[in-house]
Amino acid sequence: MQTGDHVLVKKINKSIVLQTIQSSSPISRAQISKESGLNKATVSALVSDLMEENLVQEIGTGLSSGGRKPVMLYFNQTAGYSIGVDLGVNYILAVLTDLQGNIVEKVEEHLEETSTSFVFSKLTQAIHTLMQKGEESTYGVVGIGVGVPGITDKDGMILFAPNLHWEQVDLKGFLEQEYNIPVVIENEAKAGAHGEKIYGAGKESSDLIYISMGIGIGTGIIINDKLYKGVSGISGEMGHFTIEANGKKCRCGNKGCWELYSSESALLEQAQSLSSVKDMDITLESLIEEAEKGNTEVINLFNRIGEYAGIGLTNVINTFNPEQIIIGNRLSKLQKWLINPIQHVLEQRLLSYYYDSLTISFSHFGIHSCALGSAAFSVEAFFSENKVTVS
Repeated sequence: MQTGDHVLVKKINKSIVLQTIQSSSPISRAQISKESGLNKATVSALVSDLMEENLVQEIGTGLSSGGRKPVMLYFNQTAGYSIGVDLGVNYILAVLTDLQGNIVEKVEEHLEETSTSFVFSKLTQAIHTLMQKGEESTYGVVGIGVGVPGITDKDGMILFAPNLHWEQVDLKGFLEQEYNIPVVIENEAKAGAHGEKIYGAGKESSDLIYISMGIGIGTGIIINDKLYKGVSGISGEMGHFTIEANGKKCRCGNKGCWELYSSESALLEQAQSLSSVKDMDITLESLIEEAEKGNTEVINLFNRIGEYAGIGLTNVINTFNPEQIIIGNRLSKLQKWLINPIQHVLEQRLLSYYYDSLTISFSHFGIHSCALGSAAFSVEAFFSENKVTVS
């Protein structure tokens, strides 16, 4: 029993030291002792362990405060790498990050179809390219995280992805068999929320909702600094709020879903009827070019998409009373055209008590939030051996 207690205490203390170095490096052993409350001998022993594992390095001496110059320690963020994937309806965006979440390499692929055989093939090509870049390190690629536009359970099974036409797809099992490393599969909006909370626009907020506005709309919910998943792991399908009682039929089986009126697919569909762009190849990027040129039809369409975004956000804010809303994914590129109609609708429809305490932000990472959050899931799984949560 004593041995078990000793091992647990050491693991807890090692976790504290590692997290202190990760968040505050460069830092000396004395500073770690002061910040953590651990005695200097314990800190020194645990730092030695972490240096043997190549997770911590000495980088030279710092300024003296009167005695010997302290040796400064640094978290070795390139001891390993993680792959994060944003699996969209018509694209794959995959990133290789170091252990601190910095993007080292990126691969983008267009998807011409959504069959599992085609997507799995394209996905393995992208991952293989990144694997080769990350292998030359102590731990190599420590894991793969994939954000998908659909409902996933707690075991990583893709239960239903309507825009991909997928049901009961075991992508996790396929990738683990292919690469023999840990794989995390999560809803893309939850992954995006996680990325923004750890690295991006949501770092300072304890309660936030991330709105992923792409081909569809998904939401990731952070409550008390933690990602909220719901009892079955499928929370956040707010793109399927009904905002038009007798509206268009949705692939989910419902009518009048929010994402039918304020998503990239809604935008592209409505743009087909604009006379000023009828001879163009209509894409999000080509519409942005037209708006930049002053095309009033396109600008008006962006405004209408923003108004519907505001209507959906009214429901979200009334339900959760969040500190912050972060808008990400592809439509975050329309920030300068969406922000005013969104704010106008919220001012009209929300009680001032909600609006006065709310911050509306756009993603720090634009289209990269999901991929970064997915990579972060794998990094956290890797570090779980050194981390102990004490509640």
